[in-house]
Amino acid sequence: MSGFAPFEALAAALLVHLPGGDDGAHDRAHIARVWANATRIAAAEGGDREVIAAAVLLHDCVHVEKSSPLRNQASRLAAERASEILAGIDWEQHRIAAVAHAIAAHSFSAGIPPETLEARILQDADRLDAIGYIGIARCFYTGGRMGSALYHPDDPAASSRPLDDRAYALDHFRAKLLTLASGFQTQTGARLAVERTDVLAHFVAGFEAEISPGSAE
Repeated sequence: MSGFAPFEALAAALLVHLPGGDDGAHDRAHIARVWANATRIAAAEGGDREVIAAAVLLHDCVHVEKSSPLRNQASRLAAERASEILAGIDWEQHRIAAVAHAIAAHSFSAGIPPETLEARILQDADRLDAIGYIGIARCFYTGGRMGSALYHPDDPAASSRPLDDRAYALDHFRAKLLTLASGFQTQTGARLAVERTDVLAHFVAGFEAEISPGSAE
């Protein structure tokens, strides 16, 4: 499978187990981007590349919509399913456990601390795909799927109201995306996160300037 060198055979064996669906924010392109991020981080930080590859390939092997009440269980469900898949191709149990932990800990909503380097790399690699230019696109794409408005028409910056990122896509930047960089686990991931967060901040400032009263004058 191209794009997952040198683990093309592993990718071919695992990708067939991914769920179908129409979520373009969690598709094979997302997996490829997370792998590119993980490869970049691992090149500087180390780690077991095969464990990282398997964790990347299977980290979304159970699909749970953002709006689902089960969302905070998604990574645990994916870890369980990944363990079954890897056992089916005769992986050793200790390596399955390493992949399962990385998958369970990668989710923001799960709140599970990553205890291994591989888990820290997967968490950083996945979170990098939530910020920067791709993160902007994914935010508004997901907001559209959830039926969110672009922004609050009277108070887009939430100056005098609580943030509500279920109702307004722009709120998600302040509610979550602009805060992610402080929680990165590796030095390489943290450096990349700062760069991508600068992109988010610049976008939000420009967006709000464009929609402010008098911007068209």
